[in-house]
Amino acid sequence: MPVISSKALRMPASPIRKLVPFADEAKKRGTTIYHLNIGQPDIETPQSALNAIRNFDEKVIEYSHSAGNESYRNKLADYYNKEGITIHSDNILITTGGSEALVFGLMSTCNPGDEVIIPEPFYANYNGFSVTAGLNVVPVTANIKEGFALPPIEEIERKITAKTKAIIICNPGNPTGYLYSKEELEKLSQIVKLHDLFLFADEVYREFCYDGAKPTSVMNLKGIDENVIMIDSVSKRYSMCGARIGALISRNMDIMNAALKFGQARLSPPTIDQIAAEAALDTPKVYFDNLIEEYVERRNILVDGLNEIDGVYCPRPKGAFYCVAEFPVDSADRFCQWLLEEYSFEGQTVMMAPASGFYANAALGKKQARLAYVLNKDSLKNAIICLKEALKVYPGRDK
Repeated sequence: MPVISSKALRMPASPIRKLVPFADEAKKRGTTIYHLNIGQPDIETPQSALNAIRNFDEKVIEYSHSAGNESYRNKLADYYNKEGITIHSDNILITTGGSEALVFGLMSTCNPGDEVIIPEPFYANYNGFSVTAGLNVVPVTANIKEGFALPPIEEIERKITAKTKAIIICNPGNPTGYLYSKEELEKLSQIVKLHDLFLFADEVYREFCYDGAKPTSVMNLKGIDENVIMIDSVSKRYSMCGARIGALISRNMDIMNAALKFGQARLSPPTIDQIAAEAALDTPKVYFDNLIEEYVERRNILVDGLNEIDGVYCPRPKGAFYCVAEFPVDSADRFCQWLLEEYSFEGQTVMMAPASGFYANAALGKKQARLAYVLNKDSLKNAIICLKEALKVYPGRDK
């Protein structure tokens, strides 16, 4: 029998989706599941995007330009400039989701065997993207008791070797919701410049900042224009996860020209979805004002509710719509599976993503889980009740 590739064997399974079979069985038993495991918002997609799809009346759905529709790239450049990020449409490559943007970026800047430094816990698929590009992830661990702030720069610098090619951050962060300060990013830019590294920043949650906090884009860090690659996506900003449209953005034209070759190899990003994404740029400010207000309320319900449960600790995030909580259990992986396989409270249970999959060393996330506050407020309140009652009877609870 032929043997599959070593790369396929190294490719990690998603911690966000690995418990789906247990959730499916629970649903067959009639159990209501509160899905806090995945960042699928229930916020309505802007009408401008939906209307663009409904009104599409071309007789042929053609390929777009490999870099993306020129009209969309021009309009997207206008959006960034209004956000204080000065770029031109030539600095933008439209991709099939932010995932493809990061893969194209890594393959355009790194060679197989190179190392990328990533603060952990990190978005689990960064592992998979690195495997795809043949890279080795070198983690630097953030501490839950410090709210997952950027680890000391000295710790990051100690990880740099002759094989180090890039640093990857997510800001605001998935899975932690931590928002890096301007000061933290400026310190990071210093070692990027000193060691001539690439800095990738996943900024797909830019609009999701709370308590008066404002995001600082890596595109605005001084002195490293040629080193910076920004990743973006419409998925969360406009609640369009199924519209697989992302973007790779850089002022380094060598990177852009290289990435375009990968774009040509996959022909083009989705045509209809680009039309919807372009129309979404007309979304009025009030949409985001209401969205932020809603997410702050949801965050407060979930995070405050978690911290009121005996033995649970959860730092308050300032961005995105995720949090990582530590539970008084023997294993969050076992606890999350038990919630689906064996437990229900009044016919209800909760699905979370074990945080072990968001660390390079799974043992570091042994007692932690990621939760996404993407459900309505009543569902979040019910989820908290389920978790509180579950911890009273879970057989592996810490004594």
